[in-house]
Amino acid sequence: MMRGLPIITAEQRLAEHRGVKAAIFGKPGSGKTWLLRTLMSSTTLFFDLEAGDLAIGDLAVDTIRPRTWQECRDFAAFIGGPNPALRPEQPYSQAHYDAVCQKFGDPRVLDRYETVFIDSVTVAGRLCFQWCGGQPEAVSDKTGKPDLRGTYGLHGREMIAWLVHLQHTRAKNIVFVGVLDEKFDDFNRKIYVPQIEGTKTGLELPGIVDEVLTLTEIKDEEGKSYRAFVCHTFNPHGYPAKDRSGRLDMIEEPHLGRLFAKIGGSAKPATERMEFGRTASPVAVPLNNQVTPKEA
Repeated sequence: MMRGLPIITAEQRLAEHRGVKAAIFGKPGSGKTWLLRTLMSSTTLFFDLEAGDLAIGDLAVDTIRPRTWQECRDFAAFIGGPNPALRPEQPYSQAHYDAVCQKFGDPRVLDRYETVFIDSVTVAGRLCFQWCGGQPEAVSDKTGKPDLRGTYGLHGREMIAWLVHLQHTRAKNIVFVGVLDEKFDDFNRKIYVPQIEGTKTGLELPGIVDEVLTLTEIKDEEGKSYRAFVCHTFNPHGYPAKDRSGRLDMIEEPHLGRLFAKIGGSAKPATERMEFGRTASPVAVPLNNQVTPKEA
């Protein structure tokens, strides 16, 4: 039995090793899978859902290839460990974890991997939706016919639970790769959204991960194109992006190894991180906009 308040001291928290949780979106053919080449292959586990690994055909990297949603859940439980808050019949519970350990063996086999590269969350969403369509919740109690509302509701809960469980794999970098869709809203304005079944997952994913990056083509002042990560929420392109670390610039080179090293480095002062590009005023202006005699 635990005795005393389980406080993690400041020194202990600062000494903890914490991995980066990132979602990377890009249009088809933008080079998302190729990013595996920018990681150390000996410490990376490739979670291959796309079966489209021609871009890294000659890369020596360990790979797992789940083909069903049940396998996706099993691998997530094996990678992330058990969630003690869940009931035995729920996925990612201690009972689920014990079952997958019997199936896959000693979980310490994963200790060698620093990064899990999941390609892609788009395909994971499709597998999940297919599985959800065959569950009792996807059938109307009144008519006995398929109920899409029930299917989408279950799909949203399943996907969020899967993503959150992997996000809690504290010591590893978890990279979710996904396709970026270009659409137009009701006012005919161009918007960019993750290509994932339903709306719940795409809306909540940015709040789950630490970093949201868009891999895209940028033009320099001379009009020459180059690939880059867009990393800040407030960017002129309207791409989905977020930098929770406060260490990344608006545009970063598309190299995950160097990006993770930069995120693990020293942060900018809070005053610089929270200004969003606005020049701070050196003198505070009174609420009534009156200059006091001393200021004059």
